[in-house]
Amino acid sequence: MDLKQYLKSAGSVKPTVRQLNWFEKGFYAFIHFTVNTYTNLEWGLGNEDERIFDPYDLNCDEWVEAVKSAGMKGIVLTAKHHDGFCLWPSAYTEHSVKNSPWKNGKGDVVLECAQACARGGIEFGVYLSPWDRNSKYYGTPEYNDYYCNQLTELLTNYGKLFHIWFDNACGEGENGKKQVYDFERYIALIRKYQPEATIYNDYGPDVRWCGNEAGTSRRAEWATVPTELCFRCEAQTGPGPLADAADMSYIRNWDKNIGEISNIMYSKALGFAGAEIDMSIRPGWFYHANEEPHSIERLFETYLNSYGNNACFNLNIPPMPSGRFDPRDIKRLKEFGEAINDAFGDHKKVNYTVTRKDINDTQCEFELSLDERADVRYIELRENISQGQRIESFLIFDGESRIFSGFTVGNRKICPVKSEKNSDHLKILITAARNTVDMREITVYKA
Repeated sequence: MDLKQYLKSAGSVKPTVRQLNWFEKGFYAFIHFTVNTYTNLEWGLGNEDERIFDPYDLNCDEWVEAVKSAGMKGIVLTAKHHDGFCLWPSAYTEHSVKNSPWKNGKGDVVLECAQACARGGIEFGVYLSPWDRNSKYYGTPEYNDYYCNQLTELLTNYGKLFHIWFDNACGEGENGKKQVYDFERYIALIRKYQPEATIYNDYGPDVRWCGNEAGTSRRAEWATVPTELCFRCEAQTGPGPLADAADMSYIRNWDKNIGEISNIMYSKALGFAGAEIDMSIRPGWFYHANEEPHSIERLFETYLNSYGNNACFNLNIPPMPSGRFDPRDIKRLKEFGEAINDAFGDHKKVNYTVTRKDINDTQCEFELSLDERADVRYIELRENISQGQRIESFLIFDGESRIFSGFTVGNRKICPVKSEKNSDHLKILITAARNTVDMREITVYKA
């Protein structure tokens, strides 16, 4: 297959319905809560006394209202972190809330959070850590049975789940126990009981790790990636034109060019898996009283680099030992939501008429005549990714002045621009694409 044919097939790699629905969520919350909240640690040891877990003032409705104030559309709860402590009364371990003094051992944080999400009209998901520092089975073949039993409890007892999250954390140090995870079995269980849920893992199948926990993304964020990296994704193409005898063993999630031409032409196949950008509202993932939430400026910049850069944003908010959110975090979430609405609310949209001109099969331009002169601050581009991600690079002009140069668009690309004058005419020039450009939407926002 020559390069032109290959790029056309690469531009036709399609997401599933569940992946499209995940992209539409766009922005949701992580909640890290376990015994670490009471020991002031980030990673628990697995030998914690269950009696230290006592969220005596737990208020999941407050969680929901706080995340909604920022514009988030779901919550992913750490049902079990690496310490193995379960926030629900699992039948398969004693290291759980059933041996906590909270509600005399009758409490269930997972249930309360799921019910609060339902009342608040947002989605609910769970994180079940594969690494378990408490289980006696960890490091043996029996552990996969144990994990699947707990996973089944979560999949069948808490209603509809939108997102199932598990990483590849494994082992207890250089000479620690090592566990071979049966991810294919885990995935099959999720598909059986929660077929509409997306699955996050470092290597797919639905959503992949962006490569860091700092809230940063690539200049070109592709959802079409080599299956050497996302090997749990469905292969949708044949090999690249240089795949014969090529070496792709070097590829890692944190590489900057994983979806670019210089990389994919060596791949054996391509699949679809969007990136999730995850970070915490504070420096730590679990609550530490001495920490302050990040500034609005940092949160907003991360929003632009995730939700606004062909990825989804999973922002962690850690509850206090009481089970409530810190008032400082609640305040910051509300401010964050106000900042997003101030930039992208309907009152900031500028109406226009558009004319498209095709230059050739993979280049085109969009001429926008604004209904009013405006100090333009953001331009949001969206491809019709249901048919594939295609745009490689583009330019934006205000009259004759170039005001933005970008790379990928994908599901959504928010372009911060600074027009030199009150604009009434904009041009978007698609300088390179893998197939015919299929632009879904262009939105112009004034300052």
